[in-house]
Amino acid sequence: MTMMIDFLDETGKVAPGEISQVEQLLQFAAGKMKVEEGSEVSVTFVDNERIHAINLEYRQKDAPTDVISFPMEEQGEGEIEISGADMPRILGDIIISIERAKEQAEEYGHTYARELGFLAVHGFLHLLGYDHESKEEETEMFSLQKEILEEFGLARE
Repeated sequence: MTMMIDFLDETGKVAPGEISQVEQLLQFAAGKMKVEEGSEVSVTFVDNERIHAINLEYRQKDAPTDVISFPMEEQGEGEIEISGADMPRILGDIIISIERAKEQAEEYGHTYARELGFLAVHGFLHLLGYDHESKEEETEMFSLQKEILEEFGLARE
């Protein structure tokens, strides 16, 4: 295993097999992206109400969203970098609304497993510094997402 992944299902509605698939997918993505052995990430599954509150508090957006990432390596103004040779790389947190994942799977006409995987990979790439603010960034990030999902076996149907 490349990464330590801590899962928290605040909803109690994510099946063990779904969590296992997200874990396998993120391990696959970590290997593909050459993430250092022993790196850490957390994944929390929430409902729309909870992700709405998080989105409002941290992004000042008054609506539920599908996935939010909090990279630990992104330094804010005035923060100093903490590093150590024996410290694991802590990538950050991925928060996924399972309600939005189910809604979007239906809307896009693919499986819930594929949508959950897409959101996990999307959030993971944000933790690694990828973004989609510009057209060039979007092209790079979305191409990587598609490649990871297809190679893992979760291609868009």
